[in-house]
Amino acid sequence: MSFWGATVITSLASAIPVVGDQITFWLWGGFSVDNATLNRFFSLHYLLPFIIAGASLVHLAALHQYGSNNPLGTLSTVDKVSFYPYFYTKDLVGWVAFAIFFSVFVYFYPNVLGHPDNYIPANPMSTPAHIVPEWYFLPTYAILRSIPHKLGGVLAIGLVFVSLLALPFIHTSEIRSSNFRPIHKTLFWLLLADCLILGWIGQKPVEDPYVTIGQLASVYFFLYFLVFMPLLGKLESSLIHYSDEENEDAGFEEVRFA
Repeated sequence: MSFWGATVITSLASAIPVVGDQITFWLWGGFSVDNATLNRFFSLHYLLPFIIAGASLVHLAALHQYGSNNPLGTLSTVDKVSFYPYFYTKDLVGWVAFAIFFSVFVYFYPNVLGHPDNYIPANPMSTPAHIVPEWYFLPTYAILRSIPHKLGGVLAIGLVFVSLLALPFIHTSEIRSSNFRPIHKTLFWLLLADCLILGWIGQKPVEDPYVTIGQLASVYFFLYFLVFMPLLGKLESSLIHYSDEENEDAGFEEVRFA
């Protein structure tokens, strides 16, 4: 299963016009997934922890300079808590809890989340009937399968990551907390349910009604990031300013009447 998963994912690069075949050949290190491909991916996975550690240090530096958010989403310089020892202890407890939780799976149940087909030797001449990626890739895989055109599926996957990276720029609301944004809170919970549906669809075969459900779920995923989030933020901000102007006018008339 891992062999065919690597074959399917890396072959997506061939959909890129002009340079797609060259990129696929470079990823494979040959004309198909082979030992060179495994070495490349092993090197990538070896470097990722160091990259994540570096990103964590950058996050801590930014947190030290600008401070963290609060549940109300307001900017306040009155009540502040130092990072050490309060947040340091809190994060350490959370890290230990997660380490214990995942250690149970790693050391005692390593095959719970694995696919049984991974124990079958790879055979390039025999394609599995149903290829399924790891569970954390299922929502993205469902979006890929929802578009019948190969290049369209690749662009959709790219748009998923672009939408997530663009969050600081498309979040146009002046209110950061969802406690004061009931419409946004509803849409967010619908997005969470939508991602769960995409994860469920990603492990199902490509047939009706799973294809239709996956397409509808994919449409809502992109609508949330590209339409609902920026427009709803502008609408809420305009309503806030309109309410402030109404209150100022009412207060001015009361003072003039008095």
